Amino acid sequence: MIGLVAVIRVQEGKGPDFEAVFLKLTEKVRANEPGNLLYQLTRSRTEANTYKVLELYRDQESLTAHGGSDHYKELGRKMGPFMAGRPEVEFLDAVV
Repeated sequence: MIGLVAVIRVQEGKGPDFEAVFLKLTEKVRANEPGNLLYQLTRSRTEANTYKVLELYRDQESLTAHGGSDHYKELGRKMGPFMAGRPEVEFLDAVV
């Protein structure tokens, strides 16, 4: 399994707009990506305007399919105007 944590900072006051688009993406991922085991948006309790996406994929093929999917490309573009910079992404390998 491959894990991923993405830290996304959004512009002040744009959180609800960002969340609405991300909800649509989450629905598409869960409905169309059988290799995705977890796709969860979380909001930081300590850092204002900061979200963390927790993702878990069965294998590299599933992760690659996610990044290449039409829904990811389309909705990712729609989230862009609400973000305050590029996401910081860390990839993780499952140990057990």
